[in-house]
Amino acid sequence: MARPADPGRRAKTLAAAADYVLEHGLAGLSLRPLASALGTSTRMLLYDFSSKEELVMAVLTEIRGREAAMLAGYVYASSASGPELVQAVWHWASSAERAPFMRLFFEVYTDAMARPGTYSQRGQAMVTEWLDQFGAALAGTPADGAPATLVIAVLRGLLLDRLSTGDTARTDRALELFTQLLAGQS
Repeated sequence: MARPADPGRRAKTLAAAADYVLEHGLAGLSLRPLASALGTSTRMLLYDFSSKEELVMAVLTEIRGREAAMLAGYVYASSASGPELVQAVWHWASSAERAPFMRLFFEVYTDAMARPGTYSQRGQAMVTEWLDQFGAALAGTPADGAPATLVIAVLRGLLLDRLSTGDTARTDRALELFTQLLAGQS
């Protein structure tokens, strides 16, 4: 008779695998080096997660959950709204501490476009979580989500630019200009 899975071990492995992916990314992820880094075996990874694909999906869900909780906590603590919230979220998202999350976000985001069958809902959860945060903060805007979508698109574009070029001054100034434009429309 097979021994039942240990949910505590699986949760610990998942947390460590998420840390590993945040540090190394998903490109070229192989089970053998991952297992070695986690102090386990590929057999145990497959026992806990059934397949590499299930492990990757669980890791991405774990990381998205971490990021969403951090963002929600930050938004709540800032008690900002409108342009001030956009500025606050920019400082949060563009910080050095968030760089591993943002690099992975863009890696998965572009991979979801290139290989849509690889990710459930084509990566829509990555957008929806941010829409939920900004939709509530931009109260009084149309229900179709267009203003929140514009804010997210600007943040995403500037983050991608910043991560690609390292140009903090230019991207900070561009975000400042964007929030001034938003404030003028309020």
